[in-house]
Amino acid sequence: MKRLLALLATCAMVLGLTVLVSPPAAAATGCKVDYTITNQWSGGFQAGVKVANLGDPVSGWTLKWTWADGGQKVNQGWNGTWSQSGSEVSVTNTDWNRTLATGGSADLGFTGTFTGANPKPVAFTLNGVACTGTIGGEEPPPDPGPEPPTGTPVGINGQLKVCGVYLCNQYNRPIQLRGMSTHGIQWFSKCYNNASLDALAKDWKSDLFRIAMYVQEGGYETDPAGFTSRVNSLVDMAEARGMYAMIDFHTLTPGDPNFNLERAKTFFASVAARNADKKNVIYEIANEPNGVSWATIKSYAEQVIPVIRAADPDAVIIVGTRGWSSLGVSDGSNETEIINNPVNATNIMYAFHFYAASHKDNYRATVSRAATKLPLFVTEFGTVTYTGGGAVDRASSVAWLDLLDQLKIGYANWTYSDANEGSAAFKPGTCNGTDYSSAGVLTESGALLKSRVSTPDAFPTS
Repeated sequence: MKRLLALLATCAMVLGLTVLVSPPAAAATGCKVDYTITNQWSGGFQAGVKVANLGDPVSGWTLKWTWADGGQKVNQGWNGTWSQSGSEVSVTNTDWNRTLATGGSADLGFTGTFTGANPKPVAFTLNGVACTGTIGGEEPPPDPGPEPPTGTPVGINGQLKVCGVYLCNQYNRPIQLRGMSTHGIQWFSKCYNNASLDALAKDWKSDLFRIAMYVQEGGYETDPAGFTSRVNSLVDMAEARGMYAMIDFHTLTPGDPNFNLERAKTFFASVAARNADKKNVIYEIANEPNGVSWATIKSYAEQVIPVIRAADPDAVIIVGTRGWSSLGVSDGSNETEIINNPVNATNIMYAFHFYAASHKDNYRATVSRAATKLPLFVTEFGTVTYTGGGAVDRASSVAWLDLLDQLKIGYANWTYSDANEGSAAFKPGTCNGTDYSSAGVLTESGALLKSRVSTPDAFPTS
């Protein structure tokens, strides 16, 4: 299903080093920094920096540090605005991570060069206060641990698994996850912040947050480290609110997933290793294969899945299907090609996508048949045409949602964004504010989806 891309190009984020402009910011009262060298080569390295606010909430922040020997230089950083003067490095928040609540954190990263031994930096400060891991000399608060909040989708269901044709929870009972997908995070990053994720979890009562990381179209291939870090940050934000996070390797053009095979291996090796201990992560390894055979898609899947399994043996993995993840229907085929030649892996599901105004009875008939043989997940759908635009087809949308509820097939709606298109949940300009739930900001599509997603889940626990 094609997306309207040209009109979004002006929203692309410019990455790299810029001149630092300090924002107005309140003093921090306590902070902690974890600094890790994640990769190193001759004369160069990549590092991750996690800053945690241990004190009062901070809106607007600058993190600084000094190199121990002055032989290091930042080349390119992400998730902040970076600069370096002599041996001192400064990084200032972006719009989407401006606020650090008590206990909140920001994941940053950069690539750089070095001479000598490349020691770790010293003297970290947040808004001028030394990051000693304490608050005013007191011991830091205890680490709350990885457990999600009780009563949330993840808190109730825990680690998911595939059982038969269903997605099952920790009690081996079939469940249905209902939620929303981001638009391309390279264009709509401002839509995914603490306020919008709070609204999705608490007001929309969403079970699922799909993170659409385009590979082309100004996405991952332009800055692998930066996009990987942004995805990990969004996984953490979903986890903190007890929602499942679906990491979507959003391939669209070109349609052959093998074009991105090496990128996929690199990306999934990284995110699987980093998130292996989490219970809320689902991996979607190829968004919408198109113009290729099922055998080609299957080959790709059987090369990428082992990479994830090496780090994360338990997580559910979703495989895209032929014809823009239509089980082959959009290419004149059907589900039998998968039934007769399934991917050689366990704990996997197959993706199905539809757009309600374009895909109707014959697509619904295929899903009804396939659901008796294959574990399916609707990782993306829209209430409008396959272009992402046009009027909402309410009758077809409701028919689809009723069918998915009946079959216990999970879904993520395209999109939790304020894109100027019919599929967006919010009216244009909504993401410049803090309201993501009221009738005044919702489009017709958004109002329909919020009314469906927010109904009680009644997850089985015995």
